[in-house]
Amino acid sequence: MRHRLTPEVAARFAVVTLGHVTREYPNHLAHVLRGPEDAATPATLHPVFYGSYDWHSCVHGHWLLARLLRRFPDSAEAPAIRALFDRQLTDEKIAGECAYLAAPTARGFERPYGWAWLLKLADELRHLPETRWSRALAPLAGLFAQRFRDFLPIAGHPVRVGTHPNTAFGLRMAFDHAEGTGDAALAGLLADTAEAWYGEDVDCPAWGEPGGDEFQSPSLIEAECMRSLLPSARFLPWLDRFLPRLAHGQPATLFAPVVPTDRSDGKIAHLDGLNLSRAWCFRALAEALPSGDPRRPMMLEAAEAHLDASLPHLTTHYMGAHWLASFAVLTMDTEAANAREG
Repeated sequence: MRHRLTPEVAARFAVVTLGHVTREYPNHLAHVLRGPEDAATPATLHPVFYGSYDWHSCVHGHWLLARLLRRFPDSAEAPAIRALFDRQLTDEKIAGECAYLAAPTARGFERPYGWAWLLKLADELRHLPETRWSRALAPLAGLFAQRFRDFLPIAGHPVRVGTHPNTAFGLRMAFDHAEGTGDAALAGLLADTAEAWYGEDVDCPAWGEPGGDEFQSPSLIEAECMRSLLPSARFLPWLDRFLPRLAHGQPATLFAPVVPTDRSDGKIAHLDGLNLSRAWCFRALAEALPSGDPRRPMMLEAAEAHLDASLPHLTTHYMGAHWLASFAVLTMDTEAANAREG
């Protein structure tokens, strides 16, 4: 694989991300006003995750920095990352984030995309030697884990769009946290939900892909969800049924990178994220196949083509720069993409 997370690439991503996780404006708030008293600035509403244009991007920007700190603890950017975490990941500020969630109007806040990324951040912080940040975040992670427990039993159907409400992405990312913390009950709930929602899916045509503002492939993220949540012996037959013509390059639409026409448009800029998240899924799925499987080289080649299409444009405009590097790291760091880390 040509595209890997080298120290040089990591340094570039760290500098970009450090530049936006505390940049308060412009800001896209997902906030319900119950009255004039609820009109407040992003930093007042969210003492930790007020930057990066929106709450969820700020969360996964912190995940990216935690990931890079673990992978390259002696990098030139590591002291700035540690200083940021010391300022932001404090008991007092996390209590402010928890307080926001207590409002009845926040019941569906960031469901499930932001929930999943917050748990992914918690899982990453757990691996760092500086345990104070993980301890500080724990109450917020506990609230979001509980939201999964409360929501999944009443969620009758999956959401299959290629944007934030996608449930396969939420299940897949939350599962890392459940396994990493030894929460067998939550892991079982996530896996059972995935089986109920996706277990009988066959012969996926991917006819609606790509959507004009999507940053996930509904087909591939579903497959990546099942790869992560199912044992290999059950996943491989499922994949054969779900995408039976992969060895023939079908559905062809999944193999063709997308070209955004205007990267200053936040929705159109999502398409760079689609290329990156497709590459992440292709790599992870390929690694799950037997070494002689003819689908494996095809999928790895497709991943490289998608990375070629969008990696040069991560910082072309702030509409992409505030979030794309997180998906690039998911893709380029093989360990991040595939390992179930304990």
